[in-house]
Amino acid sequence: MNEPNPVRLNRRALFGAAAATLGAAAVVGATGAPVPAATAGTGFPGDLAKRFRKPGTGSAAGFRWWWPHGLVDPEQVAREVDQVADAGFGVLEVAVVTHSLRARGIEIDVAQHGWGGPTWVAGVKAALARAAERGVRVDITVGPSWPAAVPTITPEDDAACNELAFGQADVPAGGTYDAELPAPTGEAHSDRAELVTVQAHRVTARTSSTTTIDPGSYVDLAGSVSGTRLTWTAPAEPAGATWVVLATWRRGSGQEPEAGPHTAPRSYVVDHFSEAGTQAVIDLWEDRVLDSEMRARLRAAGGYLFEDSLEIETEATIWTPRMLEEFEERAGYDLRPWLPVVLEVDEAYRFALGAPGAPATTDALRTNQVRDDFNQVLSDLYRDHHLRPMQEFARTLGMGLRIQAYGLETDSTEHAAILDIAETESLGFKNLDDYRVMAGGRDIAGKKILSCEAICYNGAAYNTTWGANGTSPTAQNQALFTLNSIFAAGVNQAIIHGFPYAEAPDVTWPGFAAFSPYYNGAVGFGEAWGPRTPQWEHVPGIAGYLARTQLVLQTGVPKYDIVFLRQKSGASTGIGPFWVTNDGTKLGWSHSFITSALLTRDDVTVRGGRLAPDGPAYKVLVIGPDKIRSREVTIDLDAARKALELGRAGLPIILVSDAGKDWTRDATPIGRTDEAAVAEVRRLMTEIAALPTTRSVAEAQVGTALAALGVARDVEHADSTVMHVRRVHGDVDLYYLANARHAENRRLSRVTQDVWLTATDRSAVPWLLDAWSGTVTRVAAFERAGDRVRVRVDLVPGQSTVVALAPPGAGVARTVLPLAAAGKEVVARGANAALRTTVAGTTELTRADGSTARVRVDRVREPVVPTAWTLELEDWRPADPADPKNLATEKDVAERELATLQPWSKVAGLEDVSGVGRYRTTVDLGDDWTADDGAYLELGEVNDTFRVRVNGEPVAACDPLDATVDLGHLLVPGRNELEVEVASTLLNRLRVVTPAVYGAAARQTYGLTGPVRLVPYVEKVVPG
Repeated sequence: MNEPNPVRLNRRALFGAAAATLGAAAVVGATGAPVPAATAGTGFPGDLAKRFRKPGTGSAAGFRWWWPHGLVDPEQVAREVDQVADAGFGVLEVAVVTHSLRARGIEIDVAQHGWGGPTWVAGVKAALARAAERGVRVDITVGPSWPAAVPTITPEDDAACNELAFGQADVPAGGTYDAELPAPTGEAHSDRAELVTVQAHRVTARTSSTTTIDPGSYVDLAGSVSGTRLTWTAPAEPAGATWVVLATWRRGSGQEPEAGPHTAPRSYVVDHFSEAGTQAVIDLWEDRVLDSEMRARLRAAGGYLFEDSLEIETEATIWTPRMLEEFEERAGYDLRPWLPVVLEVDEAYRFALGAPGAPATTDALRTNQVRDDFNQVLSDLYRDHHLRPMQEFARTLGMGLRIQAYGLETDSTEHAAILDIAETESLGFKNLDDYRVMAGGRDIAGKKILSCEAICYNGAAYNTTWGANGTSPTAQNQALFTLNSIFAAGVNQAIIHGFPYAEAPDVTWPGFAAFSPYYNGAVGFGEAWGPRTPQWEHVPGIAGYLARTQLVLQTGVPKYDIVFLRQKSGASTGIGPFWVTNDGTKLGWSHSFITSALLTRDDVTVRGGRLAPDGPAYKVLVIGPDKIRSREVTIDLDAARKALELGRAGLPIILVSDAGKDWTRDATPIGRTDEAAVAEVRRLMTEIAALPTTRSVAEAQVGTALAALGVARDVEHADSTVMHVRRVHGDVDLYYLANARHAENRRLSRVTQDVWLTATDRSAVPWLLDAWSGTVTRVAAFERAGDRVRVRVDLVPGQSTVVALAPPGAGVARTVLPLAAAGKEVVARGANAALRTTVAGTTELTRADGSTARVRVDRVREPVVPTAWTLELEDWRPADPADPKNLATEKDVAERELATLQPWSKVAGLEDVSGVGRYRTTVDLGDDWTADDGAYLELGEVNDTFRVRVNGEPVAACDPLDATVDLGHLLVPGRNELEVEVASTLLNRLRVVTPAVYGAAARQTYGLTGPVRLVPYVEKVVPG
C-alpha cells in the first residue's frame, strides 16, 4: 500500500488544513522557498504577522545566569551576553548560586569576590552595558542566593528573620509552679531571646505529637513573672486536671541564604514581614551597590529585581517583632489566648483546641480558623512590608519587581496581582493548577506576564533533553513537554534553569555548573545550557519557537470559562477543582482562580453576565469547600457579600457541596468568628443559593450545573488531553492548543480530533501560526456555525500549535470542510484549497457552500526507504584528558558507513561519544517528479534535537517532539541528498570523564535510530 504509517503522518502540519513546514499552504516560488501568505490585505493583522515572523528578543525566553559569587571577568561576562543573544534568547538573570562548589569543598574568597562586592558590581555593569547593545534584558537578584539576605545584620537584629520558640512545663491541678520560666526548645541561633508571653492552658488530651487544650481555659501569667521567674498556682478544679505553662520567646532564626556564605561578613535572611527587614535590603543597595554609573545602566536596561521563593526556614513559628500588635489590628482580636495553636516545631503544629464535650469537628474548625487568621496576617505583612516597598524601590531604579511569592501559606494569587511579574517554578509545582493559581492574580489585575523558573529536573544535569520522541522512560519527561504544558496553564515567560558562567576555581571539564555535582557527589539538577552542550548548535531554532509562542501568549487579553473562588492560595499545593481538572479540561473547559482579596476589589464587576468583562471575562463563579484544609464549607464574609452582589448583577454562580455539607446550613466565615458572623454568612449563602442564576450541586455534577445555567465553553472537543489558552487581541482570537500533561507522571498519546473555537468576529477564518518556522498561513479546511469555527488538530504527545481566528480579508474565499481520512488532508495554496494525498485515487470534498468537489490523483510515488547512510560524528571531549581542569573542548570527527541505523552507543568505538552526528543518504525520485509532488520525511526515533537539509538547503527549525518533517517542495527530480543532523547531551562522555559523579547514570540513547522513510505526496487544487 502507498500509505504512510498513520502514527507518523503529518505531525508538523498539526491541522488537517494546516501549513507544511516550509509554508506549503503559502504560495511557493520557483526555488521552493515560501512566499509569506499573511501579507497586507489577507485579513490577518500585518503587524502581528511581522512580529511573529521575527519576534526579536522582546518576547524571547531567558536564563538564570549562574555566577560563582562575584569571581567574574567583565570581558567574559560580555561574551556570554553575546552567546545568549546570538542564540535568540532575551533575558539573563544574574544569580549567585554555588551549590556545586560547596559540594566539592571549593572556597572562593567572598571578602574579595562576594555578592555586592567590587568584582560583582563590575560584572553586573559589564552585563548591563553589553545587554543594552544586544537587546537583552538583565534582571538581578536582590541579594545572594535566597531568600533575601544582607551582610549588614546579625541574627540579633530586629531586621533579621525571627522565630517564636516556646518552652513548656506541666502543672497538676492545685499545684504550684515556682521556678525559672521554661526555656525555649530547639537549637538557638541567636544570643538574644526576648520573652513575648507567659500563659497557661488546661490540657484535655495528648498524643506523642499534639497537646489538646481547652479553648476557654487561657490564663495570662505575665503578672506572675518576676524577671525570668514564674510563681503560679494552678486552679484546683477540675480535680486531676493537668495545666501546661507556656513561655514564648522571640529570637533570631539565624537563617542564612542557601549554600552560603556568599559575603563577608556572612549574610542573614531578613525579616520579610517588617519594614525594618525590607529597609535593610534597600539600604544595602543604596550603600554598597548603587553608584551613578550603576543607576544609569539599570535605568537604561529596564530590567527587574528578582527574588526566589519564600523559603523561610525556622525551627519554630515564623514571627516578627510587631506580630501581636499587627495581628490585633488586622484580624480584630488578641492572638495571645489562641497563640498555642500556631506554635510550631520543625514546621509541625504542636497544639490544638479541644473543649470537653465539644464535637471534634467544631474544635478542628476553631483551630483552623485561628491558623487561617495567622497566615492571612503573615500574608498581608509580606504584601505591605516587603512586596510593595521593594516594588517602590525597584521603580526608583527604572526597574520592575519579579518575585516567586510563595513558599508559605500566604495569598499567592493576591501577590501575583501586585507584582510587576509573578514567577512560578516547574521543579516545585505539582501540576498545572498550581500555575493557574498564580495566573489568576495576574489576569484579574490586568498584568501581562506570568514567568516560570523552567525545565529544572532532579538528577538531570548534562542529561536534559528538549523532547526526545523515542520510547525511553524519560522521553516524555523533558523540556518541551514541560514548557508546552505550563504554557497551557498561563505561563508566558520561561526563565530556563540555567546558563552557567564559564568557569570557577578547581572545577573540571566542561566547566562550572551551579548544582552539579550536588551534595554527596550526586548528579545535580538544572542543565548547564550554553556552548559547552552539543544541543546548543540547534538551540536558535528552539529559541525562535519559544519567542513566537510567548509572543502569542503575551498578546491581547486572556479569556476563561470558569473561575473558582479559592479560600486559601498557597502555591504548589497540587490541589485543584476536581471536576474541571479531571473531566472538564478534557472537554475544552478553561478555568482560573480568584481569592477573597481579589474578588472584593472595587474594579471587579459584572457586565453582561461576565465577571471582570474587560479582562478574563469569567462566565461563572464556582464556590466550593476548602480543599486545602478540612473540606469545610467556609468563605470570607466580605467575599460572601460580594458574591451576592455579583449574583444579583447577573453572574452565574455554582455552589459545590461536599460530604453532605450544605452552604445554607453549614457555612462558616473564614477565621475566628462569633455567632452573629456565622448567622450572617449563612443568610448570605442562602440568598445566593436562591438566585435564579445559581445552582447548588455535588462536585461531580458541576458539568450538569453549567449546562443548566446555559454556560458554554469557548473551546469544545471530544474527551482528550488537548488544553488551550484563548487570548483576544481586538477582533482577533489567538488560540494556543497543546497536547498537554496536567502532572509530570501522566503519559500522553497522540491526539487527532476536531476542535470548535469561538470567534469574536463571526466572519473570522482560521489561520495557522507555525511557531517553528514563523509562517502565518490560511487554514483551508474548516466549518463555521454561528460564532464557532471547526478545525482539525493532530498533535503528538507534548506538542503545541497556535490558531488565530481573524477577518478573512481579500483572496480568502475557497474553503472546504475538515477532512478526516488517512493519508489525506487539505491545505491552502495561494487563494485556493488543495488536496494533499499520499494515496492515488478520487477524493470527494465538501465545499463550505455544501457543494461537492472531486479531486483525482492518478499517481503518488511509493515510499522510499534509504538503504545506506554515512555518519559523520563530531565527538565532544576534553582537550586534555590528563588535565581535567583544562576546560577547553576538543571535537574529533569519526566517520562510519551504516547499513542499518542504531544508537551511537551500539556502534563500535562510539559507545561513549557525546556530540553532533550528521547522517547523509541519497534517494532517487526519478525523472517524473513534478511541482505537485512533495514528501514527508519520517525519521522514526531520533534523540535529541535535530535539523534537516535537502540538497544542502536547510528545512525550517524542527520540533524535537515530532519525528515527521514536511520537506515541502524542496525535492527535485532525480537524485536528492538528505542530511539529518542530531545533537546529544554530554552525559555519555561525562560518564567516563568524571565517573565518580556521572558513572552511576545509565547511558543515554543518542542519534537517529529510525526506521526512516520518505513518504511522497501529491497536491492538487480543489476545483472552484
